[in-house]
Amino acid sequence: MSSATAPPPKLGPRTATPAVDTVLAFVNTRADGSGRRELFGDGESFAAWRAEYDEFGGETTATDADAAAARELRDALVTVLLAHSGDEESLGEPLQRAERHLRRAGSLYPLATVITADGVELTSPQAGVERVFGTVLAAVTTFAQSGDWGRIKACRNPPCHFGFFDRTRNGGGLYCSPGCGSQVSMRNYRQRQRQGSQAPPQA
Repeated sequence: MSSATAPPPKLGPRTATPAVDTVLAFVNTRADGSGRRELFGDGESFAAWRAEYDEFGGETTATDADAAAARELRDALVTVLLAHSGDEESLGEPLQRAERHLRRAGSLYPLATVITADGVELTSPQAGVERVFGTVLAAVTTFAQSGDWGRIKACRNPPCHFGFFDRTRNGGGLYCSPGCGSQVSMRNYRQRQRQGSQAPPQA
């Protein structure tokens, strides 16, 4: 088969893409217990974060209301990524709320299809802060079309919830690092020990 007619290569389970990088750059802006600070705390910090990424383009000013909107979109995405990890607390009503928010975001920040001889690309036709949100949604959509959307996850170790791309062969990764996995295992072990010590004596 010639290169002109060969099908496009399928995204392998151990391969990330620029779209993944965009999604993770956006969701991994939360403060947590390990020292990461909140990057969307106010308009100034949100604008400073935005200035670091060329794909968002344009001006870098932002208001506190913009930062609040960014936090809402980010937290909805984190809930979905936690669901990808099988986190029970994110399922049910929390996930439904997150999905409703993402549907609203999709209508507020519509995407444009750019077709060239080299391929097709989804972009945000908007400017300013709206372009940031549209670019994130475009990245989500682009990667989801690969069929591997479920491999972008959030760490199940609270309060980490760091977003990561699951590179395991079977897609069964639950934690962003071995350290987080060890912390959860240790907490579960200690909980079992406490429960065992509180059990009533056998008659």
